[in-house]
Amino acid sequence: MEASIFRLRHRDILALCVLSLLAIGLIMVQSASSQITGDLKWQWSILGAKHLRFVIASATTFLLVGRFDYAWLARQRKTPIRSPILWAMIIAIVLCTAVLIPHVGVQLNGARRWIRLGPVQLQPSELAKWATVLFLAYWLTYRHPGDRFFRGFLPTVAPIGVLCLLVVIKDFGTAVLIASCALTMFLAGSVRKRHLAIVLLPALAGAGWFLLHKAYRMDRVMAFMDPWASPQGKGYHMIQSLLSFSSGGLFGRGLGNGVQKLGYLPEDTTDFIFSIICEELGLFGAMLTIALYMGVLFVAWQVIKQKRDEFGKMLAFGTASMLGLQAVINVAVATVSVPTKGLSLPLVSAGGTGLVITCAALGLLYSVTRFAHGAQAVAQDHEPIDQPREPEPMQRLAA
Repeated sequence: MEASIFRLRHRDILALCVLSLLAIGLIMVQSASSQITGDLKWQWSILGAKHLRFVIASATTFLLVGRFDYAWLARQRKTPIRSPILWAMIIAIVLCTAVLIPHVGVQLNGARRWIRLGPVQLQPSELAKWATVLFLAYWLTYRHPGDRFFRGFLPTVAPIGVLCLLVVIKDFGTAVLIASCALTMFLAGSVRKRHLAIVLLPALAGAGWFLLHKAYRMDRVMAFMDPWASPQGKGYHMIQSLLSFSSGGLFGRGLGNGVQKLGYLPEDTTDFIFSIICEELGLFGAMLTIALYMGVLFVAWQVIKQKRDEFGKMLAFGTASMLGLQAVINVAVATVSVPTKGLSLPLVSAGGTGLVITCAALGLLYSVTRFAHGAQAVAQDHEPIDQPREPEPMQRLAA
């Protein structure tokens, strides 16, 4: 029988945490977007009603993808071009390129990061994040670079580098997130440290150049060093966010009674939704939200510790790494622990297609908890690899 706590299976814990985070997000987006009126009756705000539709779509996607056997993604096809994982990476690169083209990419709030697909808008960087996780989970499992650099490691890191270069032009924070998640997966996949060092040094130099190339990015760094130097300018977001924490206290002002959402705190439904949670629900609400993220990470860690196939373990690790890193960065920005970045709080911030894509990725994690494949169950259709590799790279991580 699957190990569990309080008679809940791991997949039950995962579903409870994901659906609870979606519910918290719906409540807080509605609260943050509501306006003061003379009507005391309940009424949906425009943004709240829109977010409700995406929450329903996201929850449905999570449950449907969770019933799909993730092992199908990694099965060997007659030709590599038929692999859905490879196609996910190709589509992500094409869309990240297309969004940079004028009149193709949609510009909002001074940034061109979206592509219009009929009635909805897609942010290609959201697809790029999870395409990276899928690609590395597959490649590090079945095409491990071993000691090879030019024929092993370089073909593995090249698509990730292309995605980061395309994303960093308009979204520095997401590019850093993708690179950080890729680094954790490389380390978990037992990639040679010298190979990582060869690529990491130019990557850090490139990140520094992109940081210095845009004046507003350096302004954010300088404002972070001393927000009070420009309280009505670059430091405004950070000061207002800190005021939300200070006024929330232990139990908060009460749901719907927040003040910062009334035009004081910008991006209160997206980047700074955690500040609204702290103001209205206090430390209790903040700890509850963090505990739900920890629940997702707990399930992923239990999957890694179990005797499952390596692809499932690596997929669980990559999914947890991407979700956890994004949540940590968002909370760090809200608490003014790092400079401001345009990263939303996953599953909680107001979103559209990005919310659906994230739930689809978590649905794959749910699938890993449902289908118990042995070490050879997924790999049985794969052709043997010429270069010997270290067996079971995730075992040392779970030890």
